[in-house]
This record gives sequence, structure tokens and C-alpha cells, in this order.
Amino acid sequence: MTGARPILVVDDDRILRQTLVEQLQLEGEFTVQEAASLAEAREKLKAPDARCDAILLDVTLPDGDGRDFCAELRKEGLRMPIIMLTGSDDEADIVRGLDAGANDYVAKPFRIAELLARLRAQLRLFENSEDAVFTIGPYTFRPSGKLLQDPQKNRRIRLTEKETAILKFLYRAGTRPVPRQVLLNEVWGYNAAVTTHTLETHIYRLRQKIEPDPANASLLITEGGGYRLNPETVAVTSE
Repeated sequence: MTGARPILVVDDDRILRQTLVEQLQLEGEFTVQEAASLAEAREKLKAPDARCDAILLDVTLPDGDGRDFCAELRKEGLRMPIIMLTGSDDEADIVRGLDAGANDYVAKPFRIAELLARLRAQLRLFENSEDAVFTIGPYTFRPSGKLLQDPQKNRRIRLTEKETAILKFLYRAGTRPVPRQVLLNEVWGYNAAVTTHTLETHIYRLRQKIEPDPANASLLITEGGGYRLNPETVAVTSE
């Protein structure tokens, strides 16, 4: 199972927010931050330790229009999926929201299961897009290009497909250590011919590429019978 993905819910309906928080966190798939206004949303997104993989954004908020806020975020370079929530299914409203940069538009009342399915679909699309850029230690990680860049040293590190998949999955796991067998199954599939030794070899080679001191790993840590990324070195950005 993947780690919890941080989601921001922006809606002034307290009961709806509570329902979304409860349902999103039910299976441990997501962690949720709440905002009842655009001002609160801005504050949470600009916090020093802010990490947000997707936003569920109401159209009508007490201090502004969610579509204008969506356009504002896109102008600032934020590319994470944004799903608009609205009480109207009028075609003109939907078009305006999509033109503002929203990835999807869901009319209220909606089925939670459908919203979750759309959210997962948008997250999958984003992870494989050119826009997905993550920060790991001194590196910017571009999964689509199988590339780590260290701008301070003007250094580029080419990754193999498996190394890229390992880093992507560990990023998604957040602070949770991922057991070796789980990581093996996710990256290689259920292939009986592949053993944990294969994974350990890839982890060793990956550390040789990314760790300042491979013998004392500070970015890719062994813990609890598996591996995790150091949370102090991980962030999400977008371009």
C-alpha cells in the first residue's frame, strides 16, 4: 500500500469538509488539511513545510471565487491537480473552471467514491507528466525525464527506469518505511524470479549516485525492514 498523500480541501461547508476528511483518510491513502476560505488556503500553501499533492477547491467561497484562485495558483507555477467542487453543473461554469486551470470539475451533490476515483486518476496523470517535479535533498527529481538535478553543483544524474520507480514510490510513502517485499512487488511486479537481493542491489547503486556519503545514507534510509526517504529532505514543487 502506498503512503498517505497530502490533500488540501478548500470549502466553507464545515459538514462537507468533515465528510471529505473522514472519507479521504479512511484507508490511510490520504492525509487532509482543511481551509474554509481562500485566505486560509493561501496560508497553508505558503507554510514553510507545505506539501500538497492535490487540491479539492470549492467554487463559491466567502472571500472570493475558487476559479480565480485556481488561475492565481497556476500563474504562480503550481501544477498539482486541482478538482473544482461546485453546486452548478452549468456548462458555462464548467468551461470557465477548466479554462482557469482546473483538472476536473465535480458538481454537488457527488458520490464520494466517484470523487476519489477522479482524484486518483488526476494524481496518476500528474505523476507521469512533464510538470511533476519533486525535491529530494539537494536534487530536483523529474520522474518523466528519469533525472535528478543538483542546481548548486550544476550536476545531472541519469536514473534507470527502476531507480526512478523506486524514488517515486518512496516519495509517495512519505514518512512511512516501505517493506522490501512491498517495494519489490510495486517496482518489479509479482515476479517470482526477482528477489529482495535485486532490490538491495538497486538501492546500493542508487545511493552511490545520490548520497553525499553512501556508507552513511542521509537521503534514502533503511528502516523497519525496508526503506524510506528522509522527510526533512523531501518536498514537492512544480514548474
